[in-house]
Amino acid sequence: MEKWFTEKHSDTINFSILVTKTLYSSQTKFQKLEVFENPELGKFFTLDDYVMITEKDEFIYHDMIVHVPMAVHPKAENILVIGAGDGGTVRELCRYQGVKHIDMVEIDEEVVTVCKQYFPNSTSGLYDPRVSLFFMDGLAFVRERKNTYDLIIVDSTDPFSVGEGLFTRSFYKDCFEALKEDGILVNQHESPFYAHYQKNMLRAHQRIKETFPIAEVYQAFIPTYASGHWLFGFASKKYDPIKDADFKRWNALGLKTKYYNPQLHVGSFALPNYVKTLLNKE
Repeated sequence: MEKWFTEKHSDTINFSILVTKTLYSSQTKFQKLEVFENPELGKFFTLDDYVMITEKDEFIYHDMIVHVPMAVHPKAENILVIGAGDGGTVRELCRYQGVKHIDMVEIDEEVVTVCKQYFPNSTSGLYDPRVSLFFMDGLAFVRERKNTYDLIIVDSTDPFSVGEGLFTRSFYKDCFEALKEDGILVNQHESPFYAHYQKNMLRAHQRIKETFPIAEVYQAFIPTYASGHWLFGFASKKYDPIKDADFKRWNALGLKTKYYNPQLHVGSFALPNYVKTLLNKE
């Protein structure tokens, strides 16, 4: 008998993946955590029945949440990552020799433990000596930091359960204060397509706009995320994500990426009209 993992994208639309093997299943202190295998996608893991990463397309998400801000900030040395239990964001950051220190704050230690076991490529950066892991609430962590980080990346789950607090006004204000005077905040910004996701995207964008002088939105196509059309938020105290991007400097680093490139960086901020209309209404 075939087994399928099904994620609910809306009240009338489901997304299903054939499961050839269940590798792990647990109810952690915070959420339901499962790891599956599929012939096309490889291993993938879910939290509360939402796909977090698959081996086949995780590079898209992690390229775009990391390399966009790193191409803009001239000297991102001290970085905070909130969430990101799969390790992919930290892996990409660790490819930059100029990074001196990364604090990663993940509320659910079991996510990291399981991902280290089943996704060694994604979690490889977690063993870097520049990385400090904290297993605690990211809201409480960032609240205690002032003028500390060049870059904050909020690699969170969707705004429910343990991820809900990472989409609030108070959290974005705390991030603003934890950043240095030229700091950048990047967050996963949900999808603009389905009504439920759209509502969360607009709420997050409005709250970030209220806090940061520069607040832009960019996009990527991630096949296994709801609708495939996914957004990221770029907020900064100083830097424009296109005008201040230094692609000559970034190219000189010689980083090999599977998705990101400077042309795509610029193009990702060219949003479809329906998204621009939504953001302008908000």
